[in-house]
Amino acid sequence: MPTRKPLHRFSFHSTYPDTTAAELFTWHSREGALERLLPPWEKTTVLFRRGGIAVGAEVGLRMHFGPIPFGFHARHIAWRDGEMFADTQERGPFASWTHRHFFDDCPEGAQLHDQIDYALPGHSFLPAWANRFAERGLRRLFRHRQAVLTADLNLHRRCSLTPLRILISGASGVLGRALRPLLTTGGHRVYTLVRRPVAASNEIFWDPQTGRLRPEDLPELDAVIHLAGEYIGLSRWSQRQKNRVLSSRIDGTALLIRTLAAVKRPPKVLLSASATGYYGDTGSGEIDESRPAGDDFISEVCRRWEDAAAPAQAAGIRTVVMRLGVGLTPQGGGLQRILATSPLGFIRRFGSGSQYLSWISNDDMIAAMLHCLNCPELAGPVNIVAPEPVTNAGFMTTLARLTGRPLLPPIPTEILRLVYGQMASEIVLSGCCASPRKLLESGFTFRHSTLESALRYLLGLHCE
Repeated sequence: MPTRKPLHRFSFHSTYPDTTAAELFTWHSREGALERLLPPWEKTTVLFRRGGIAVGAEVGLRMHFGPIPFGFHARHIAWRDGEMFADTQERGPFASWTHRHFFDDCPEGAQLHDQIDYALPGHSFLPAWANRFAERGLRRLFRHRQAVLTADLNLHRRCSLTPLRILISGASGVLGRALRPLLTTGGHRVYTLVRRPVAASNEIFWDPQTGRLRPEDLPELDAVIHLAGEYIGLSRWSQRQKNRVLSSRIDGTALLIRTLAAVKRPPKVLLSASATGYYGDTGSGEIDESRPAGDDFISEVCRRWEDAAAPAQAAGIRTVVMRLGVGLTPQGGGLQRILATSPLGFIRRFGSGSQYLSWISNDDMIAAMLHCLNCPELAGPVNIVAPEPVTNAGFMTTLARLTGRPLLPPIPTEILRLVYGQMASEIVLSGCCASPRKLLESGFTFRHSTLESALRYLLGLHCE
């Protein structure tokens, strides 16, 4: 009896220069590949993974259609090493769904052919435009995948030639959740510090409040990326909260450095987080890492955070203090909160709107971290920011133009200070124009050097 033909077939061909089919297949087989390919503008969460991409492996996702959440459970049904793998929907929104991935070498490098056979729910009653709408969405998704995969492969070609054993603190935060898949798809072994009971072999328990982190619990490490610290910009500051912000950074950093110095073979490099808030409110003049610390609370936090990491250098560990700019992602932080107002429009500016924002896309931020790990000449403070800072008013205007949303009336300085107090003065109403000169001179290449290119990527506009 002949096999019934699928109702719809979607195909997408993508080519990856200077890459072999075997390398491309290996990338897809590594932990974190799915997370790297998920579009940042979609609220998709990986609920579970079992077994990689081999036959019988499973993955569960929570996805959204507009505000409506739904689950997607897929099972892998075919696999040929270096050549292809396939998965099919077990439970989910489609009447049927099977996705096959084929890998081949070609004159330009490697080629990936994605083939999806699918049927929409209630397909017999749907108008023709419903399938055209679904195909446009798939094409947008796979154009994004091609862009991410091309950039990641280029990065790993430069920075992941030698697999490293890397420990991350703060891995459950917005930045940590993005960093870990980038590292694992590059072939690096990643360990994480956790404050809950250990649930996996690559997790290590620590408790900065009680000073608990034993040297004997740490595996042999090549590098450490220290990101842990309580988030600072959610609400009005009380003295109690300010104390928590300070202690979460100083106590955790001091504990980690003491422990690393005590192990038999300390790691070669430590990347320790700080922020451009170190400089305070600097106005419109461009500044580099030689600028001294400001005199406000944020500056004090960053200065003392950096001081706590300083003993690592004395212990023979190359130490890079990452003065991080404002990371842009729809998955968290300031951009996520701004986008939550998008059905109505965007605030035209906060206060005068002239305060500068030293921003950077999340993908460039984590790529810069991998670059710093593999760049021996980098040490001391490094500004992790994009090359073109923008004013607050310029940021909001660009976002509104790209999304086609109106600009709403500004929020006056007095209102922000009345509602948020010191936090508004130091985070919302102040700014700095930090330069990534040190990063650029070390050979780093940005994926998104302008705000428009970053927002187009983060909102999926680059795929249309």
